[in-house]
Amino acid sequence: MTATPVRVDGTALPWPTAEFTGRLRAVTAERYHDRHPFNLRMHRGELAPGELRRWIANRFHYQRHIPVKDAFILAKLDRPALRRSWLRRIRDHDGTTDGEGGIERWLRLGEAAGLTRDELWDASRVLPGVRQAVERYVAFCRLRPVLEAVAASLTELSAPGLMRTRIAAFEHHYPWIDPAGLAYFRTRVDQGARDGEEALALVLSWARTREQQERAVAALAFKCEVLWALLDSVDEGDSGAGSDQGDGGDRGDSGTGSGP
Repeated sequence: MTATPVRVDGTALPWPTAEFTGRLRAVTAERYHDRHPFNLRMHRGELAPGELRRWIANRFHYQRHIPVKDAFILAKLDRPALRRSWLRRIRDHDGTTDGEGGIERWLRLGEAAGLTRDELWDASRVLPGVRQAVERYVAFCRLRPVLEAVAASLTELSAPGLMRTRIAAFEHHYPWIDPAGLAYFRTRVDQGARDGEEALALVLSWARTREQQERAVAALAFKCEVLWALLDSVDEGDSGAGSDQGDGGDRGDSGTGSGP
């Protein structure tokens, strides 16, 4: 085994840019939640309507907190140009007026699947495991250095591929959902690619030491764990809050993933 190059003071040398980039991309390739059994079943068309609604409703708890975590990251940025760039992410989700933005598009997805807006906004219905996962991520972005908070967002590097897979799966397997409700996924193909590359450029420029690089890789792994834990909870369908969203064909449609 080749020894790790070190400086005279004994500290490890930073990875070259290509190797550091490869290590970051390897995290999402190996640990992103596109590999989670629930997502795999979703994309094979095996979810019953109630299961799909449970995911939409609980994932909304994550969606509504994206601008919150981004606000914490924004507050850590010390240059106007950086703040302007990151502020765009908040606008993407909150919109600049009512009826716009990613949160609005997710609400429309819920409506297309048979959920009401009141049901989606009702935080008391969120599964405990989902609530805990979201709280962990928001706290991480609030408390950790900006490098780690931004590195955690690099799951966006894998988001465009997941969105394309999801669009195709919904159109083919879940025709009972109005295609107009898929606007969130369509929008995130381009937004996710842009956001991921911008965040990657920041992480590559900020992480100058091996320790900083390792912390960035660990932050991205943490984010993958958060997304995985969220799906674990949805897949298990806790018997407490939110369990009434997963009871199958209670809205007048069939209990099969492919719709009526």
